[in-house]
Amino acid sequence: MTKQEIGISGLASYFPPYRVSLSDWCRWTGDSWSKVASVVGHSYRMPGARQNAYTMAATALMRLIDQSGVDPSRIGFLGLGTESSTDNSAGAIIVKGMVNAALATQGRPTIARNCEVPEFKHACLGGVYAMKAAARYLAVDGVGRVAIVLCSDIAEYERGTSGEVTQGAGAVAMLMEADPKMLVVELELSGTASDYRGPDFRKPFSRFAAQQPQANGQLRDFPLFNGKYSTTCYLDEVLAATEDLASRLEGSARQFLSEMAAVFLHRPYQRMAETGLTIMLLYLMAVDGPDGLHELEEYARAAKVDLSEMVRELTERRRVYDLVEQGRVSDELYPLSMATVRALRGTSAWHSLIARPLSLGATEMNQVGNLYTASLPAWIAAGFEDALTRGIQLDNQRILTVGYGSGDAADIIAMRVVPEWRKAAGTICFARALADAIDINEHEYATLHDRSENLIYKAEQPETFVIDKIGTRAGQYDDMGMEYYRYVIA
Repeated sequence: MTKQEIGISGLASYFPPYRVSLSDWCRWTGDSWSKVASVVGHSYRMPGARQNAYTMAATALMRLIDQSGVDPSRIGFLGLGTESSTDNSAGAIIVKGMVNAALATQGRPTIARNCEVPEFKHACLGGVYAMKAAARYLAVDGVGRVAIVLCSDIAEYERGTSGEVTQGAGAVAMLMEADPKMLVVELELSGTASDYRGPDFRKPFSRFAAQQPQANGQLRDFPLFNGKYSTTCYLDEVLAATEDLASRLEGSARQFLSEMAAVFLHRPYQRMAETGLTIMLLYLMAVDGPDGLHELEEYARAAKVDLSEMVRELTERRRVYDLVEQGRVSDELYPLSMATVRALRGTSAWHSLIARPLSLGATEMNQVGNLYTASLPAWIAAGFEDALTRGIQLDNQRILTVGYGSGDAADIIAMRVVPEWRKAAGTICFARALADAIDINEHEYATLHDRSENLIYKAEQPETFVIDKIGTRAGQYDDMGMEYYRYVIA
């Protein structure tokens, strides 16, 4: 019996209008623009006073329904991946409620009553977990239905911290079904890993203890993070997932990676994605027998590091949380590998091994900033629209996707491009989602970031969802702090 193929048939995005130019931001803060441009990107988006993770997700879903011609009544699974939710009980049902109200007002079919509405939370990996759950739903009890995966987040950091330059906001909606029109998700060609990492990047509820809600009912969602330790956690978990992937493959995993038409990773900022792919590549060389070791030796020599010591560093799994328990969170666990990454950067080998696989959609992604769960699917969307625009041949080729969530967990999944992908890619409209940005000045940035003058930012975009009001427990029932939503008619 032939196995039914399941995957992605459509993508749609939403980004809030307020754009921070990082060249302007560097002028305000005194940071180096050349460094920020090469390490982070060019700009990021910020939500307005009446926007949150749910409004962005609902707007992306409405766009997906329209752009991909989705029949809402066939949706049997609506999964939301986010770490920016504002309700600790409900999740995707809030988005379903918003969208159904808007569809009903327009006299259109609504999302089915017999639709699952889970929310997935594991830092930036929640959307990947939602996608895997959707694939399993379609393979088992969702035959004949379609699934929607929503990834929506607001990445915000305190001003003056190292994370401030890596902010962002946006949402991506993904249509999944059997016999997909763009990408077959090949879960059998995947690797996964997870391990507890303590204070890597966390959002404990105690952060809210002394807060008073802003005028829009929101609380500040600044995370606890530890920069160098968090980078170590990212690299180590991606390596562990790479090891798992390699163990499932027949033949050379290094060859498997080299055959990918493109690689898309979770990218809190540009250089982290580049470093993640390079570390994966170095590991696969280290375990690829004499040929792989010969190639790795060339790069080790250029970096002036000992080959055998670097192989040991890459292949020995260690307990990263020991750095916390031993008070060594600033220690570098991969010094030889990182030295090799730096030596490779800018060489001809870097272009062919790293820059080329990461090139699709890279220019567009430099404009959106950190999107947490939406980062990886946004890059896939940008990449396929870019490939369509440039006439790049992807038929029947594979791409590799690398998801990561602090805390920590990583998933690497191969996907195969179907021959008719161009029609689906033509409905993505990523460039359109980036259009009509409102560039803000230093005072406006501080206003939006600190939420000190919310009344300035009440402009409503047509065909988007907004927070209409916040419950006050003033009526006949208790709705204290609950958001009510409205769809803005064009």
